[in-house]
Amino acid sequence: MNAVILGKADTLDEAGRQFDRATLSQPVFLNSAPKSGTHLLRNIMRMFVDDPQHWRHEFIQHRILAQCQDLAFRPDQPMLSWGHLLFSDDAAIALKPVRHIVLLRDPCDWVLARARFYLSDEFQGATNNIKGGAVPIEEVLNMMILGLHQKIPSLLDIYSHNVVAWMGGPARLVRYEDLVAAVQDLASKRSEAVFARLMEDCGLPGLPDDWRRRVAVGADPAQSRTARQNLTLDQPIPDRLPDIQRRMVEFAAPGLRRLLGYGEA
Repeated sequence: MNAVILGKADTLDEAGRQFDRATLSQPVFLNSAPKSGTHLLRNIMRMFVDDPQHWRHEFIQHRILAQCQDLAFRPDQPMLSWGHLLFSDDAAIALKPVRHIVLLRDPCDWVLARARFYLSDEFQGATNNIKGGAVPIEEVLNMMILGLHQKIPSLLDIYSHNVVAWMGGPARLVRYEDLVAAVQDLASKRSEAVFARLMEDCGLPGLPDDWRRRVAVGADPAQSRTARQNLTLDQPIPDRLPDIQRRMVEFAAPGLRRLLGYGEA
């Protein structure tokens, strides 16, 4: 599905120059299902990796993998890149020399984030007809869970190919909720442990003394055009997925939340 994302570009390239950033010795790819917090993780990591090694093209996806892999994943010219790359034989081969981070999110919260994005003014695509209250919000949530024929994939399809299929291999998993909690409590030991592990998984030499300031700069929601605070909506979306839709998530993807460490629906 072709779509357009509107909004103002960030200013993090300039902000990152205040920091003495590390040079990667191995390519790093930040992967996720769409609407799982990719911008948050990407923007934080940009504050730790030297500017010339940042990927400056569109998000890497399956349809453009062949165009991107020789630039993004070269062991002799390491880059920090990002995207929504589903599991395939071509992707597995391309990512073999790469430090691969997979960001995942509670499927129930993901449904809300996906609905919020699809209904926002910032998203323009094949589902514009559901905006403006044309469809009750409960039915929009159902679409996010079950998909729309020939328009958008289901939750099960996205999580199967963008998250679950990468489990059990060399990819390192990061939970969106853990990342957000660490950002919100930078003074804590738990936060330090989250970011120390992230640096290790990305092959970086530990946390610099000013790591908290770097994270705060990169995590500023004003710097993400797709952050919840920056989306313009004309209809309310609940803060918690209603019970019937939570049960629907379990119906559509039985055992998924337990597999990902989120317990029952």
